[in-house]
Amino acid sequence: MTRALRLADGPYTLPRVITGDLDRALATAISSAGTWRPAPPGTAGALRTYATTVAFRLADDANGPDAVAARLAARLRRLDWVETAAVTGGGYLVVTVTAGALAGLAVRITQDGPGCARSSALAGTSLAAPAAADLASAPAWEEARQRVYATVTGRLAEAAGAHVSWHHDAERITAPGPAAPVTAGPVMAVPEPAAPATAGPATAGGPVTPAGPVAAAVAYAGADAITYALARLPPWGPARVDARLAAAHHLGNPAYAVRYAHAHAASARRQAGDLGLDRGKAAGFQPRLLAHPSEQALLYELSWLPERVTGAARRGRPDVLARYLEGLAGAYFGAQEACPAVWPGMAAPGASPGERAAAQTAAARLWLVTASRTALRTGLGLLGVSAPDRL
Repeated sequence: MTRALRLADGPYTLPRVITGDLDRALATAISSAGTWRPAPPGTAGALRTYATTVAFRLADDANGPDAVAARLAARLRRLDWVETAAVTGGGYLVVTVTAGALAGLAVRITQDGPGCARSSALAGTSLAAPAAADLASAPAWEEARQRVYATVTGRLAEAAGAHVSWHHDAERITAPGPAAPVTAGPVMAVPEPAAPATAGPATAGGPVTPAGPVAAAVAYAGADAITYALARLPPWGPARVDARLAAAHHLGNPAYAVRYAHAHAASARRQAGDLGLDRGKAAGFQPRLLAHPSEQALLYELSWLPERVTGAARRGRPDVLARYLEGLAGAYFGAQEACPAVWPGMAAPGASPGERAAAQTAAARLWLVTASRTALRTGLGLLGVSAPDRL
């Protein structure tokens, strides 16, 4: 379902999800949901380009994937928000949307709220999952990782349209599916925190030492930090987390960087409010004001949230979503450095042409800031991690 809004640049239909809207436009017997991928490096207009392998799934003896993709491309070229649609690699359908369509995500994501991560990619499937990870009672790190994976995978699957039966029996928590092949890359697996590993006797009026390394880490760093660190771990390799690293308040700590990006977006909105600035109504949104490469890069990252949620759910890999959020936070910081919503020396809106233009630019950027905050908060929520407005 789409919502028709009239923007300053003319009539425009804001899709709930760009890849989802492309799927509806293709109207094929097999859904393209979950098949979209970023364009290969070096592709013209890469920050607005999406590629799918759906034609290979639709091909048969009478119609090869290249012929199927060609027909689908012709169908998409009729859409006014599609800039180009072409076939490459013998059947890959590559679609570039307009800059205005991408900019429209700032409004769409803000209005969708937590629904911005939802899709119907896993509709018709079902699974059971534990309602809570209960880290403090995990006897060892491997069990803690399994608990986080099981609970988060359930949330991801539900967001992707699956039916999830939630249960509260901690003993039913099982490990995720078979681990994927080991690939080269950094793994956040470091020595356990220097904290008591066994419970000591309780003394009258004295503290009770947490039992086990996981409980000790949670007591030191907090459940949010440890949950994120475990969700970020791939399903292979040692399942150990250094509580000191997980609790660090600097941008080198992935959990802090993602949560700080959310808090920064909330702060930008507060600063704008102090100056009497707001993003205005959706009908007054001007897509042309979000054309800077850093803004388009951020919007492109935002557009992938439902696909990343679907992919992480299908594979039982919460770490896919965690690392996506880290990339999204990096794109947000890049956009704010190049195109801040509120900049030094900015004054309250005035009557002069220059002041009105500055207010319009700030309004468009505030839509983008709010969309970023919404996506980050939604992603963190799916991981079971809080998103405070201040850190």
